[in-house]
Amino acid sequence: MKRALQIGLMIVLAAAAALAQDSKVVREGDTWVERVTGTLSGARNLKLITDMGSVHVEGGSQSDITYTIIKRVRAYTEQDARREFETIRISAGNSGETAWIRGQSPRYSGRHDFTADFQVNVPSSIALVTAHTGGGNLAVRNIRGKLEAETGGGNVDLDNIADTIEAQSGGGNVSVGTVGSELKIETGGGRIHISNANGPVEAQSGGGNIEIGACRQGAQVETGGGSINVGNCGGDLSAQTGGGSINAGQINGSVQLETGGGGIHLAGANGPVRAETGGGSLELYKMTHGAKAETGSGGIIAEFIGNGPDFGDSKLESASGDIRVFLPQNLPVTVFASVDVSDGHSIHTQFEDLKVSSDEDSEGYGPRESYCQGKLNGGGRSLHVHTTTGSIDFVRTTASAGKPRE
Repeated sequence: MKRALQIGLMIVLAAAAALAQDSKVVREGDTWVERVTGTLSGARNLKLITDMGSVHVEGGSQSDITYTIIKRVRAYTEQDARREFETIRISAGNSGETAWIRGQSPRYSGRHDFTADFQVNVPSSIALVTAHTGGGNLAVRNIRGKLEAETGGGNVDLDNIADTIEAQSGGGNVSVGTVGSELKIETGGGRIHISNANGPVEAQSGGGNIEIGACRQGAQVETGGGSINVGNCGGDLSAQTGGGSINAGQINGSVQLETGGGGIHLAGANGPVRAETGGGSLELYKMTHGAKAETGSGGIIAEFIGNGPDFGDSKLESASGDIRVFLPQNLPVTVFASVDVSDGHSIHTQFEDLKVSSDEDSEGYGPRESYCQGKLNGGGRSLHVHTTTGSIDFVRTTASAGKPRE
């Protein structure tokens, strides 16, 4: 009996939705278009699921939920078009605090001459929007609630969403404007662009570029092979790519940067830095807490600032590149530096307390390895600098600004 009552309720809801809908078929160029419109009473949540087509949800000042589904098909006659339109079934209704819209097309199998687009207007105060489409583009804007969004392969466009976001695409691009809370984005291979995130960010792409303008609470970013660009970041940053370059702005926390072969550039960090590339150059500036950096073949530029209370043990290493280190004149640090093959390469320093020496080859052909070590300002945390076939330069800077004094 309980099951019968549930079925009866669903029939009533479907009938009510059907009564609230309006349908009109017109010809536009070489296609037939059917527009289905409807209204649902205000609800705290919206759940929209469709097998196909694009989805656009827009928040506004209205109290009800209104929708327009636009179907397009190529057919010879209106009767043929109506038969095709009937293959995608639109149902809508209310269940408790949730308004739902469903698009279902049993016959749809990837045809390019048949599309259906969903346009939904909701109250901006809505608490939760759940939107899934089998393959079209997906856009959601101007809501204060949470968002759960997924498309099988289309692009994702999000903006002005106050609460948490989880969005996925099977391979499309993702564009995010301004969001107010936690953001989790994933695409199978498209690029990701985020303008301004006020909450923590997790962004992952199978191979596309990732760009974040600003994030206030840190970010974890990963792509299979594209480049990564992150502007100012108010928390920790972790960025990893299989082979692209990484460019990071001022980071107010710890930094972990890793690429299989591209270059790395960091404007500044107020936390420990780890940077690693299989073959590109490293440019790391205005670091207060030290750094551990390694490259397989490129050069390294590392600038440390501050007086040293937060400075940690650091290591800079290149297999075959020059290393240039900028150190504040009053930083207490113990330095160990070496060049394995110093023929044609050398160690230079502007600090009198750093002593340079070299080992002579047993056959008398000249220096084979060069060393530099010493304690600056009484010594402190260790700084190891090593390159196999490059030169090493230690440059003194002012402690307050960290600007190089050549």
